[in-house]
Amino acid sequence: MAGGLAGLLDDIAALAKLAAASIDDVGAAAGRASAKAAGVVIDDTAVTPAYVRGLAADRELPIIKRIAVGSLRNKLLLILPIALVLSAIAPTLVEVILMLGGTYLCFEGAEKIYHRLKRDDSHVVPAVMKGPEAEEEVVKGAVRTDLILSAEIMVISLKEVIDEPIVQRAIILVVVALIITIIVYGVVALIVKMDDIGLKLAGQRSDSSQKLGRAMVNGMPKLLTALTVVGTAAMLWVGGHILLIGTDELGWHGPYDFVHDLEKQVEDIGGIGGLFAWLINTGISAIIGLAVGAIVVAVISRFHGSSDREVSVGV
Repeated sequence: MAGGLAGLLDDIAALAKLAAASIDDVGAAAGRASAKAAGVVIDDTAVTPAYVRGLAADRELPIIKRIAVGSLRNKLLLILPIALVLSAIAPTLVEVILMLGGTYLCFEGAEKIYHRLKRDDSHVVPAVMKGPEAEEEVVKGAVRTDLILSAEIMVISLKEVIDEPIVQRAIILVVVALIITIIVYGVVALIVKMDDIGLKLAGQRSDSSQKLGRAMVNGMPKLLTALTVVGTAAMLWVGGHILLIGTDELGWHGPYDFVHDLEKQVEDIGGIGGLFAWLINTGISAIIGLAVGAIVVAVISRFHGSSDREVSVGV
């Protein structure tokens, strides 16, 4: 009896170790997958604060919460099931979808640059009015935009763990969805409330608190501008890199081999070879992203312009 109990305890211990190892594996895989999607996460974080500009301060956090819930619903109830089914029956299609998403990122980045050069920023900040109906439109618009970015995040993450068993793959993607949503909208909430925190600190008696508060209030516009620049660069880099890797995996090896050969030439430079290799890959990916995005912007602008002219003639 004692021997049987000891054997049972050994089995339980072995299962516990296996479970712990599986949890570690899921955590590590989720970490790798989240890191791969970092560029899109930066863009998601940069885009969202624009949706609460112009709203009353006491409505900002509730709306961010609603957008975060909508984002999580996008990831878990819509994107995740579709991605898992496709990864099981048509893994090549996942790569194609990923490249389409990469092309969209290139377009978004190039379009922002295009409007910036035209000094047309009217599209950046949504027309926000006060009232429940306007708030509902803001939330719906933000969740629609998030759908594209969330799809890209989830597909990038899926690509990283596509060789895992489907159950473990699903668990990892759920973890990624939760982690990224919490990080993105937690940071967004901090950014949005930074000026309010700064105003409170500026009203304190302490000179150091007042200085810090004024610095936070004055730094808010600069931070939002910096986030926009970083987000645009991240879209071009990530979108171009997705296209570079995707074309290689679908059979067109020339562009990737060219970049890989350039990386090899600088990898052996003492101490900074790895940095140079990364800069080469990132720089070329961004150039590819800008080129592809500019082509899409030109095509869309041409058709959009033609449509506008037809409407004007008709009027």
